[in-house]
Amino acid sequence: MKADELFDRFPPYIQNFIYENEWTELREVQLAAADSLFFSENNLLLCSSTASGKTEAVFFPILTMLEENPSQSISVLYISPLKSLINDQFYRLDKLLEESGIPLTHWHGDVAASHKKKLLENPCGILQITPESLESMLINRSNDIVRLFGDLRFVILDEIHTLIGSDRGSQILCQLARIGHLIGKQPRRIALSATIGDTDAVSAWLAQGSGRDTDTPILTPPMLHWRLGLEHFYIQDPRFDQTGAYTGEAVKAVYDAGFEYMYDCVKGEKALVFSNSREETEYLTATMRQIAKRRGEQDRFLIHHGNLSASLREEAEYQMKESEEPFVTCATVTMELGIDIGRLKRVLQYEAPTTISGFLQRLGRSGRRQEPPEMMMVFREEEPLPNASLPELLPWGLLRGIAIVQLYIEERFIEPPRIRHMPMSLLFHQTLSFLSARGETTAKELADSILTLPPFLQVSKEDYRELLVSMVNCEYLELTEEGGLIVGLEGEKLLRSFKFYAVFKDSEDFTVRNGSDEIGTITTPPPVGDRFALAGRVWEVEEVDSAKRLLYVHAVEGKMEVSWPGDYGEIHTRILERMRRILEEETIYPYLGENAKARLLAARTVAKNTGLLHRSILSLGGVTKCWFPWLGSRSFRTLVRYLKKHAHLFGISQISYDGCHYITFRLEQGSEAELISKMKSVCLENGILCEELVFASETPIMDKFDAYIPSSLLKKAYALDRLQADEVRARILDLI
Repeated sequence: MKADELFDRFPPYIQNFIYENEWTELREVQLAAADSLFFSENNLLLCSSTASGKTEAVFFPILTMLEENPSQSISVLYISPLKSLINDQFYRLDKLLEESGIPLTHWHGDVAASHKKKLLENPCGILQITPESLESMLINRSNDIVRLFGDLRFVILDEIHTLIGSDRGSQILCQLARIGHLIGKQPRRIALSATIGDTDAVSAWLAQGSGRDTDTPILTPPMLHWRLGLEHFYIQDPRFDQTGAYTGEAVKAVYDAGFEYMYDCVKGEKALVFSNSREETEYLTATMRQIAKRRGEQDRFLIHHGNLSASLREEAEYQMKESEEPFVTCATVTMELGIDIGRLKRVLQYEAPTTISGFLQRLGRSGRRQEPPEMMMVFREEEPLPNASLPELLPWGLLRGIAIVQLYIEERFIEPPRIRHMPMSLLFHQTLSFLSARGETTAKELADSILTLPPFLQVSKEDYRELLVSMVNCEYLELTEEGGLIVGLEGEKLLRSFKFYAVFKDSEDFTVRNGSDEIGTITTPPPVGDRFALAGRVWEVEEVDSAKRLLYVHAVEGKMEVSWPGDYGEIHTRILERMRRILEEETIYPYLGENAKARLLAARTVAKNTGLLHRSILSLGGVTKCWFPWLGSRSFRTLVRYLKKHAHLFGISQISYDGCHYITFRLEQGSEAELISKMKSVCLENGILCEELVFASETPIMDKFDAYIPSSLLKKAYALDRLQADEVRARILDLI
């Protein structure tokens, strides 16, 4: 269909929306989406750059078809990984839908019950919802599912790259399969993302259980037009040669060269400052406020992460979207996704992201409204002491940042999704959820229903039987006199908590209140009189109500560090391999600042002089050796376990490591050449079997419900989904 014919098919209110936005023509992504949705019954995977109009691209034809043939129930189910993204899209879509007569409802834990009640009384239109709220609906309103979704036409999965390979993504596949079974059909699925690494794998994932093929339009890749800079600083070093402000002025740092540079990067601009953890975000926010106060300047710094109260998060979102003031928000991944925050001048990244996907998402927050994206990435490290060991002489964060940028520039590489084959925590969760919604079921009926859900197709009946027997023995399930299965007493306790609906790990957090204001949550409450950091400020504890899990506080001056449980995510092997090549090359990348150039040249000199470019295992002095395997997180984890398993055979001891950069150990017997010969021989003779690398004494509890699962199943799942032998084998056989 030609663009003018497509435009003519759109209802008048969509045509008016296009006119009001001053679009002179339909974009390529909009034409491709309409072609698939109008002229096929397939699913659709739409991968297009940030701010390219993906949301409008799918809703224009969907709303057109609903205008031509109205639905008799909720017509569109829009599932999003974040409440903030739902809130943002709600207001964007609300403007589009003003004249359509199609109601739009957003549904998550922060939405008033009165809004939800309207939908339950008259199920129609578009429902925006989180996976957790949809799980609650399947459990608590199972008898209403057909009435609510009986004529469901489309399911939209936004930011799908955050879902694939996670329990949340697999949970959604389970939910869609269960809804489809109840209503007797599978609606069409539409997935949106700006960062997909392997479209074939994602298309196959999206299609699971739908009975449909998936269209994946190939769109013209946009020209790379970035404003990008990487700069490096030594911590607490006030030397003039590293304190040039963003304006280029050479001003001696009063506080800290790196932090003051970051402050100047965003001074007077509306900007986002990303960190890789809540801890870093908290500390950075407090530091920026501290610098503003010291300089006598207005504090316009906001904060946004998952442990803050809804009101604080929404305030940051509102100010970034609506205010003309140059507010700066320090954030984690919670503002990485597709929230439209308007005319954002710049993104600042503290340290390197762990993934190329995350880098692109964060970069894409800036540069909207026809301006190129702009990011400054800043690195800080302690200056190595004269007696520092070889690994401490390399700027790992700076190397990773360069590698991420270069891999995308050179190859458009984005990490492919990792699909889990034995998601045991989710299997436990869905077993309880299914039985709670359906009631008494025979073991055979339960297995037939659960093991046919897409995420569990590779779980054997024997493994599932072992899980069910354990659940009965521990009273999560109960056998009836008729031989059926129902939810047991312990299972009921889990189901009674709203936290059951989420499949990601949570903690029994304490809610922090300052008078009537809710600030957020922390995991471990300090005693009365002690202090802690939250929302970029310091609080002193006035009272601890353990029964209600409440903490009453008042604000005090100062800055403190804070910690939460969790990890930073996995790094792909391609990034580590590119880091090694950076040390080999002589290229001076044009986006490096003067300090970063100097730090890179120093690192290259170290690599050249120590032999690191030619050998992976090097001596650190005496019997202490260091192995630089250049492996990503999963393979590195496998290598560490392999070395520990065969340590006695290899004659090594005291194995330790840092991230996935290097492994140190003591070589107690023989030479390096003899060690390499032994490793190659054992590898060739016996191979590397991941199941043998999970030790008998350990129970690898990684996911939310793992504590309720037999150890034998956890070990099998860990070996299958968290270890990777092929790259380790290649590294060993390549050793010189």
